[in-house]
Amino acid sequence: MPATRRRTLTCLAAGLTALAAATLATPAAHANSASGQARCTSSVPFVSGQGGYDTYRIPAAVRTRAGTVLAFAEGRVGGAGDTGNIDVVLRRSRDGGCTWGPMSVVAAGGGDTRGNPAPVVDPRSGRVVLLTSYNSGKVTEAQIMRGEVTAEQSRRVFVQSSRDDGRHFSSPREITADVKRPGWRWYATGPGHAVALTEGPHRGRLVVPANHSVAPPAGSADTGQEPKYYGAHALLSDNGGRTWRLGFVEDSYEGVDNANESTAAQLPGGRLYFSSRDQHGTSTGNRLDAYSGDGGRTLERPYRVQPTLNDVPIVQASVLQAAGHRAPLLFSGPSVPTARRSMAIWASTDQGATFRRKLLLSEQPAAYSDLVQTDRATVGILYETGVRGTYETVEFRRIPLRDLG
Repeated sequence: MPATRRRTLTCLAAGLTALAAATLATPAAHANSASGQARCTSSVPFVSGQGGYDTYRIPAAVRTRAGTVLAFAEGRVGGAGDTGNIDVVLRRSRDGGCTWGPMSVVAAGGGDTRGNPAPVVDPRSGRVVLLTSYNSGKVTEAQIMRGEVTAEQSRRVFVQSSRDDGRHFSSPREITADVKRPGWRWYATGPGHAVALTEGPHRGRLVVPANHSVAPPAGSADTGQEPKYYGAHALLSDNGGRTWRLGFVEDSYEGVDNANESTAAQLPGGRLYFSSRDQHGTSTGNRLDAYSGDGGRTLERPYRVQPTLNDVPIVQASVLQAAGHRAPLLFSGPSVPTARRSMAIWASTDQGATFRRKLLLSEQPAAYSDLVQTDRATVGILYETGVRGTYETVEFRRIPLRDLG
Protein backbone atom coordinates (compact mmCIF):
# COMPACT_ATOMS: atom_id res chain seq x y z
CA MET A 1 0.00 0.00 0.00
CA PRO A 2 1.40 3.45 -0.84
CA ALA A 3 2.76 5.39 2.12
CA THR A 4 0.43 8.34 1.48
CA ARG A 5 -2.64 6.11 1.61
CA ARG A 6 -1.39 4.40 4.79
CA ARG A 7 -0.98 7.80 6.45
CA THR A 8 -4.46 8.83 5.33
CA LEU A 9 -6.06 5.66 6.73
CA THR A 10 -4.07 5.98 9.95
CA CYS A 11 -5.28 9.55 10.44
CA LEU A 12 -8.87 8.52 9.66
CA ALA A 13 -8.71 5.66 12.19
CA ALA A 14 -7.29 7.96 14.84
CA GLY A 15 -10.04 10.47 14.18
CA LEU A 16 -12.75 7.82 14.48
CA THR A 17 -11.20 6.53 17.72
CA ALA A 18 -11.17 10.03 19.19
CA LEU A 19 -14.76 10.58 18.10
CA ALA A 20 -15.84 7.31 19.71
CA ALA A 21 -14.05 8.20 22.92
CA ALA A 22 -15.71 11.60 22.99
CA THR A 23 -19.10 10.02 22.37
CA LEU A 24 -18.63 7.58 25.27
CA ALA A 25 -17.51 10.37 27.57
CA THR A 26 -20.46 12.62 26.73
CA PRO A 27 -23.97 11.72 27.90
CA ALA A 28 -26.85 11.53 25.45
CA ALA A 29 -28.04 15.11 25.87
CA HIS A 30 -29.58 17.95 23.91
CA ALA A 31 -30.12 21.61 24.68
CA ASN A 32 -33.54 22.83 25.72
CA SER A 33 -33.87 26.15 23.91
CA ALA A 34 -36.48 27.45 26.34
CA SER A 35 -34.54 26.86 29.54
CA GLY A 36 -30.97 26.53 28.31
CA GLN A 37 -30.52 23.49 30.55
CA ALA A 38 -29.15 20.19 29.31
CA ARG A 39 -31.52 17.26 29.10
CA CYS A 40 -30.25 13.72 28.90
CA THR A 41 -31.13 10.12 29.50
CA SER A 42 -27.98 8.87 31.22
CA SER A 43 -24.38 9.62 32.13
CA VAL A 44 -21.51 7.71 33.74
CA PRO A 45 -19.79 9.59 36.58
CA PHE A 46 -17.57 6.67 37.63
CA VAL A 47 -15.76 4.16 35.40
CA SER A 48 -13.74 1.44 37.11
CA GLY A 49 -10.06 1.56 36.20
CA GLN A 50 -10.10 5.32 35.67
CA GLY A 51 -9.14 8.18 37.99
CA GLY A 52 -6.62 6.14 39.96
CA TYR A 53 -9.04 3.52 41.24
CA ASP A 54 -9.44 -0.13 40.35
CA THR A 55 -13.16 -0.19 41.16
CA TYR A 56 -15.95 2.21 42.13
CA ARG A 57 -18.73 0.88 44.33
CA ILE A 58 -21.42 1.81 46.89
CA PRO A 59 -23.18 4.81 45.27
CA ALA A 60 -25.06 7.52 47.16
CA ALA A 61 -26.72 10.67 45.81
CA VAL A 62 -28.37 13.84 47.11
CA ARG A 63 -29.62 17.10 45.60
CA THR A 64 -28.44 20.22 47.41
CA ARG A 65 -30.47 23.32 48.18
CA ALA A 66 -28.86 24.99 45.14
CA GLY A 67 -30.01 22.13 42.89
CA THR A 68 -26.60 20.45 42.49
CA VAL A 69 -26.61 16.66 42.33
CA LEU A 70 -23.82 15.10 44.40
CA ALA A 71 -22.74 11.56 43.45
CA PHE A 72 -20.67 9.75 46.10
CA ALA A 73 -18.95 6.39 45.78
CA GLU A 74 -16.19 4.29 47.26
CA GLY A 75 -12.98 4.50 45.23
CA ARG A 76 -11.25 1.17 45.79
CA VAL A 77 -7.53 1.33 45.06
CA GLY A 78 -6.24 -2.24 45.16
CA GLY A 79 -9.19 -4.18 43.76
CA ALA A 80 -12.93 -4.70 44.06
CA GLY A 81 -12.81 -6.12 47.61
CA ASP A 82 -14.62 -4.55 50.55
CA THR A 83 -11.48 -3.86 52.60
CA GLY A 84 -8.08 -2.32 51.96
CA ASN A 85 -7.19 1.17 50.72
CA ILE A 86 -10.59 2.77 50.00
CA ASP A 87 -11.52 6.46 49.69
CA VAL A 88 -14.92 8.15 49.59
CA VAL A 89 -15.02 10.17 46.36
CA LEU A 90 -17.45 12.69 44.90
CA ARG A 91 -18.52 14.24 41.60
CA ARG A 92 -20.89 17.22 41.26
CA SER A 93 -23.45 17.92 38.55
CA ARG A 94 -25.00 21.34 37.96
CA ASP A 95 -27.41 20.12 35.25
CA GLY A 96 -29.35 17.36 36.94
CA GLY A 97 -26.88 14.55 36.33
CA CYS A 98 -26.15 15.04 32.63
CA THR A 99 -22.55 16.20 33.02
CA TRP A 100 -20.15 15.98 35.95
CA GLY A 101 -17.36 18.10 37.36
CA PRO A 102 -13.96 16.73 38.35
CA MET A 103 -13.71 14.02 40.98
CA SER A 104 -12.65 14.95 44.51
CA VAL A 105 -11.71 12.86 47.54
CA VAL A 106 -14.05 13.57 50.45
CA ALA A 107 -12.58 11.08 52.94
CA ALA A 108 -9.17 9.58 52.21
CA GLY A 109 -8.49 6.04 53.37
CA GLY A 110 -4.73 6.49 53.44
CA GLY A 111 -4.36 2.73 53.32
CA ASP A 112 -7.45 2.09 55.44
CA THR A 113 -11.12 1.66 54.51
CA ARG A 114 -13.55 4.57 54.44
CA GLY A 115 -16.92 3.96 52.89
CA ASN A 116 -20.66 3.38 53.20
CA PRO A 117 -21.47 7.03 52.36
CA ALA A 118 -24.79 8.26 53.80
CA PRO A 119 -25.30 11.91 52.76
CA VAL A 120 -28.20 14.18 53.71
CA VAL A 121 -28.96 17.89 53.30
CA ASP A 122 -29.82 19.70 56.53
CA PRO A 123 -33.14 21.49 55.84
CA ARG A 124 -32.36 24.34 58.23
CA SER A 125 -28.87 25.37 57.15
CA GLY A 126 -28.58 23.78 53.70
CA ARG A 127 -25.32 22.11 54.72
CA VAL A 128 -24.50 18.72 53.24
CA VAL A 129 -23.90 16.28 56.09
CA LEU A 130 -22.09 13.01 55.34
CA LEU A 131 -21.75 9.96 57.57
CA THR A 132 -19.27 7.22 56.70
CA SER A 133 -17.88 4.03 58.20
CA TYR A 134 -14.22 3.13 58.79
CA ASN A 135 -12.04 0.14 59.55
CA SER A 136 -8.35 -0.66 59.30
CA GLY A 137 -7.36 -1.68 55.80
CA LYS A 138 -5.41 -4.58 57.28
CA VAL A 139 -8.43 -6.45 58.66
CA THR A 140 -11.35 -8.20 56.98
CA GLU A 141 -15.08 -8.15 57.62
CA ALA A 142 -14.86 -11.78 58.80
CA GLN A 143 -12.21 -10.89 61.39
CA ILE A 144 -14.32 -7.97 62.62
CA MET A 145 -17.41 -10.16 62.93
CA ARG A 146 -15.44 -12.78 64.88
CA GLY A 147 -14.20 -10.13 67.29
CA GLU A 148 -10.54 -10.68 66.38
CA VAL A 149 -9.62 -6.99 66.05
CA THR A 150 -8.95 -4.08 68.38
CA ALA A 151 -11.37 -1.19 68.83
CA GLU A 152 -9.10 1.01 66.70
CA GLN A 153 -9.07 -1.51 63.87
CA SER A 154 -12.78 -2.26 64.01
CA ARG A 155 -15.73 -0.43 62.47
CA ARG A 156 -15.98 3.21 63.49
CA VAL A 157 -18.33 6.03 62.50
CA PHE A 158 -17.45 9.51 61.25
CA VAL A 159 -19.31 12.68 60.22
CA GLN A 160 -18.28 15.62 58.05
CA SER A 161 -20.08 18.45 56.32
CA SER A 162 -19.96 20.96 53.47
CA ARG A 163 -21.10 24.58 53.62
CA ASP A 164 -20.36 25.36 49.95
CA ASP A 165 -22.64 23.05 47.98
CA GLY A 166 -20.31 20.06 48.15
CA ARG A 167 -17.18 21.77 46.82
CA HIS A 168 -15.28 21.19 50.05
CA PHE A 169 -15.91 19.03 53.13
CA SER A 170 -14.66 19.29 56.68
CA SER A 171 -12.32 16.60 57.98
CA PRO A 172 -14.00 13.43 59.28
CA ARG A 173 -14.96 13.71 62.96
CA GLU A 174 -15.48 10.52 64.95
CA ILE A 175 -18.84 9.85 66.65
CA THR A 176 -18.44 6.11 67.32
CA ALA A 177 -18.88 6.38 71.10
CA ASP A 178 -22.25 8.09 70.63
CA VAL A 179 -23.78 5.65 68.14
CA LYS A 180 -22.15 2.22 68.55
CA ARG A 181 -22.99 0.09 71.55
CA PRO A 182 -20.26 -1.86 73.35
CA GLY A 183 -20.22 -5.39 72.00
CA TRP A 184 -21.33 -4.48 68.50
CA ARG A 185 -18.90 -5.81 65.91
CA TRP A 186 -19.75 -5.09 62.29
CA TYR A 187 -21.26 -1.66 61.66
CA ALA A 188 -22.37 0.10 58.47
CA THR A 189 -24.00 3.45 57.81
CA GLY A 190 -26.61 3.23 55.04
CA PRO A 191 -25.32 3.04 52.44
CA GLY A 192 -27.24 5.53 50.33
CA HIS A 193 -28.85 8.88 51.08
CA ALA A 194 -30.17 9.53 54.57
CA VAL A 195 -33.36 11.47 55.47
CA ALA A 196 -34.07 14.96 56.75
CA LEU A 197 -37.52 15.30 58.29
CA THR A 198 -39.53 18.21 56.90
CA GLU A 199 -42.92 17.50 58.49
CA GLY A 200 -44.34 16.73 61.90
CA PRO A 201 -43.10 17.37 65.44
CA HIS A 202 -39.54 16.23 64.64
CA ARG A 203 -39.10 18.57 61.68
CA GLY A 204 -35.41 19.23 61.02
CA ARG A 205 -34.21 15.90 62.41
CA LEU A 206 -31.58 13.98 60.42
CA VAL A 207 -32.13 10.21 60.32
CA VAL A 208 -29.44 7.82 59.11
CA PRO A 209 -30.38 4.12 58.72
CA ALA A 210 -27.59 1.72 59.70
CA ASN A 211 -26.88 -1.90 60.66
CA HIS A 212 -24.68 -3.88 63.04
CA SER A 213 -23.77 -7.37 64.20
CA VAL A 214 -23.25 -8.84 67.66
CA ALA A 215 -21.45 -11.83 69.14
CA PRO A 216 -23.34 -15.11 69.39
CA PRO A 217 -24.64 -16.12 72.83
CA ALA A 218 -22.23 -17.68 75.29
CA GLY A 219 -21.60 -21.32 74.45
CA SER A 220 -22.31 -20.90 70.72
CA ALA A 221 -19.66 -21.36 68.07
CA ASP A 222 -18.19 -17.89 67.49
CA THR A 223 -17.74 -18.07 63.73
CA GLY A 224 -18.68 -14.42 63.30
CA GLN A 225 -20.59 -15.35 60.17
CA GLU A 226 -23.90 -16.41 61.66
CA PRO A 227 -26.44 -14.15 59.92
CA LYS A 228 -28.96 -14.32 62.74
CA TYR A 229 -26.82 -11.93 64.73
CA TYR A 230 -27.43 -8.97 62.40
CA GLY A 231 -29.68 -6.04 63.32
CA ALA A 232 -30.74 -2.62 62.04
CA HIS A 233 -30.74 0.69 63.86
CA ALA A 234 -30.96 4.45 63.21
CA LEU A 235 -28.76 7.44 64.04
CA LEU A 236 -30.50 10.71 64.94
CA SER A 237 -29.41 14.35 65.06
CA ASP A 238 -31.63 17.29 66.00
CA ASN A 239 -28.98 20.00 65.55
CA GLY A 240 -27.87 19.70 61.95
CA GLY A 241 -25.36 16.90 62.49
CA ARG A 242 -23.31 18.43 65.28
CA THR A 243 -24.26 15.72 67.78
CA TRP A 244 -25.70 12.23 67.26
CA ARG A 245 -27.47 9.54 69.26
CA LEU A 246 -29.02 6.15 68.65
CA GLY A 247 -32.66 5.90 67.69
CA PHE A 248 -34.40 2.54 67.41
CA VAL A 249 -32.34 -0.64 67.63
CA GLU A 250 -33.73 -3.80 66.04
CA ASP A 251 -32.10 -6.41 68.25
CA SER A 252 -34.18 -9.60 68.11
CA TYR A 253 -31.32 -11.60 66.51
CA GLU A 254 -33.64 -14.57 66.06
CA GLY A 255 -32.49 -15.52 62.56
CA VAL A 256 -35.91 -15.29 60.88
CA ASP A 257 -35.77 -11.69 59.58
CA ASN A 258 -32.17 -10.44 59.54
CA ALA A 259 -32.25 -6.70 58.92
CA ASN A 260 -28.99 -5.57 57.32
CA GLU A 261 -28.17 -2.68 54.92
CA SER A 262 -31.02 -0.20 55.31
CA THR A 263 -32.59 2.81 53.62
CA ALA A 264 -35.40 5.16 54.61
CA ALA A 265 -37.97 7.59 53.23
CA GLN A 266 -40.22 10.19 54.83
CA LEU A 267 -43.84 9.54 53.88
CA PRO A 268 -46.44 12.32 53.51
CA GLY A 269 -47.28 13.48 57.02
CA GLY A 270 -43.84 12.76 58.43
CA ARG A 271 -44.01 9.03 59.12
CA LEU A 272 -40.82 7.09 58.27
CA TYR A 273 -40.62 4.01 56.07
CA PHE A 274 -37.54 1.76 56.45
CA SER A 275 -36.52 -0.88 53.90
CA SER A 276 -33.78 -3.40 54.64
CA ARG A 277 -31.81 -6.18 53.02
CA ASP A 278 -32.67 -9.52 54.64
CA GLN A 279 -29.31 -11.18 55.21
CA HIS A 280 -30.13 -14.90 54.83
CA GLY A 281 -33.07 -14.91 57.21
CA THR A 282 -35.13 -18.09 57.27
CA SER A 283 -38.34 -16.27 56.29
CA THR A 284 -39.36 -16.28 52.62
CA GLY A 285 -38.16 -13.17 50.80
CA ASN A 286 -35.11 -10.92 50.59
CA ARG A 287 -36.61 -7.53 51.55
CA LEU A 288 -37.84 -6.38 54.95
CA ASP A 289 -39.61 -3.21 55.99
CA ALA A 290 -40.75 -1.31 59.08
CA TYR A 291 -42.29 2.04 60.06
CA SER A 292 -41.60 4.71 62.66
CA GLY A 293 -44.12 7.30 63.79
CA ASP A 294 -41.78 9.17 66.13
CA GLY A 295 -38.96 10.25 63.85
CA GLY A 296 -36.92 7.06 64.07
CA ARG A 297 -36.78 6.80 67.86
CA THR A 298 -38.82 3.58 67.90
CA LEU A 299 -40.43 1.22 65.37
CA GLU A 300 -44.17 0.69 65.14
CA ARG A 301 -43.56 -3.01 64.55
CA PRO A 302 -40.51 -5.24 63.96
CA TYR A 303 -39.05 -5.61 60.47
CA ARG A 304 -40.95 -8.16 58.40
CA VAL A 305 -40.90 -9.47 54.84
CA GLN A 306 -42.26 -7.24 52.07
CA PRO A 307 -43.74 -9.93 49.77
CA THR A 308 -44.32 -7.66 46.77
CA LEU A 309 -40.53 -7.22 46.48
CA ASN A 310 -39.66 -10.93 46.40
CA ASP A 311 -38.03 -10.50 42.97
CA VAL A 312 -35.17 -8.55 44.59
CA PRO A 313 -32.03 -10.58 45.47
CA ILE A 314 -29.96 -10.20 48.65
CA VAL A 315 -28.54 -6.74 47.98
CA GLN A 316 -28.62 -3.12 49.11
CA ALA A 317 -31.49 -1.09 47.63
CA SER A 318 -32.96 2.42 47.80
CA VAL A 319 -36.29 4.06 48.63
CA LEU A 320 -37.40 7.60 47.87
CA GLN A 321 -40.68 9.38 48.50
CA ALA A 322 -41.09 11.47 45.35
CA ALA A 323 -42.32 15.03 45.79
CA GLY A 324 -45.52 16.19 44.15
CA HIS A 325 -49.27 15.69 44.32
CA ARG A 326 -49.99 11.97 44.77
CA ALA A 327 -46.36 11.14 43.97
CA PRO A 328 -45.43 7.52 44.73
CA LEU A 329 -42.95 5.95 47.10
CA LEU A 330 -40.20 4.53 44.88
CA PHE A 331 -37.92 1.53 45.34
CA SER A 332 -34.88 0.55 43.25
CA GLY A 333 -32.96 -2.71 43.06
CA PRO A 334 -32.07 -5.65 40.83
CA SER A 335 -35.10 -7.67 39.76
CA VAL A 336 -33.79 -11.24 39.52
CA PRO A 337 -34.12 -12.98 42.92
CA THR A 338 -31.09 -15.22 42.40
CA ALA A 339 -28.68 -12.76 40.71
CA ARG A 340 -27.51 -9.16 40.78
CA ARG A 341 -28.82 -8.00 37.40
CA SER A 342 -31.76 -6.26 35.68
CA MET A 343 -32.00 -2.99 37.65
CA ALA A 344 -35.61 -1.90 38.05
CA ILE A 345 -37.79 0.65 39.84
CA TRP A 346 -40.97 -0.18 41.73
CA ALA A 347 -43.66 2.24 42.93
CA SER A 348 -46.05 2.19 45.88
CA THR A 349 -49.22 4.28 46.10
CA ASP A 350 -50.17 2.98 49.57
CA GLN A 351 -47.15 4.18 51.58
CA GLY A 352 -45.15 0.99 51.21
CA ALA A 353 -47.85 -1.59 51.93
CA THR A 354 -47.46 -2.93 48.38
CA PHE A 355 -45.15 -2.24 45.42
CA ARG A 356 -45.54 -2.72 41.66
CA ARG A 357 -42.63 -2.86 39.24
CA LYS A 358 -42.89 0.12 36.90
CA LEU A 359 -39.66 0.24 34.91
CA LEU A 360 -36.84 -2.13 33.91
CA LEU A 361 -33.70 -0.11 33.20
CA SER A 362 -31.81 -2.95 31.49
CA GLU A 363 -31.12 -6.67 31.79
CA GLN A 364 -27.40 -6.11 32.37
CA PRO A 365 -25.61 -6.99 35.62
CA ALA A 366 -26.48 -4.47 38.36
CA ALA A 367 -26.22 -4.24 42.14
CA TYR A 368 -26.29 -1.29 44.60
CA SER A 369 -28.30 1.85 43.80
CA ASP A 370 -29.51 5.17 45.18
CA LEU A 371 -32.50 7.31 44.15
CA VAL A 372 -32.63 11.12 44.08
CA GLN A 373 -35.20 13.58 42.75
CA THR A 374 -33.38 16.04 40.49
CA ASP A 375 -36.34 18.36 39.82
CA ARG A 376 -40.13 18.34 40.09
CA ALA A 377 -40.48 16.19 36.99
CA THR A 378 -37.40 13.94 37.10
CA VAL A 379 -35.96 11.20 39.29
CA GLY A 380 -32.37 10.00 39.02
CA ILE A 381 -30.91 6.63 39.92
CA LEU A 382 -27.18 6.19 40.57
CA TYR A 383 -26.34 2.49 40.27
CA GLU A 384 -23.63 -0.11 39.80
CA THR A 385 -23.74 -1.88 36.44
CA GLY A 386 -21.72 -3.21 33.53
CA VAL A 387 -21.85 -5.23 30.35
CA ARG A 388 -19.79 -8.24 31.42
CA GLY A 389 -19.48 -7.56 35.14
CA THR A 390 -21.55 -5.90 37.83
CA TYR A 391 -19.02 -3.27 38.93
CA GLU A 392 -17.67 -1.87 35.66
CA THR A 393 -19.36 1.52 36.02
CA VAL A 394 -21.57 3.60 38.26
CA GLU A 395 -24.23 5.01 35.93
CA PHE A 396 -26.70 7.84 36.48
CA ARG A 397 -30.06 7.41 34.75
CA ARG A 398 -32.65 10.19 34.53
CA ILE A 399 -36.30 9.10 34.48
CA PRO A 400 -39.44 11.22 34.02
CA LEU A 401 -41.54 10.96 37.15
CA ARG A 402 -44.63 10.49 34.99
CA ASP A 403 -43.22 7.11 33.90
CA LEU A 404 -43.21 5.91 37.51
CA GLY A 405 -46.63 7.03 38.70
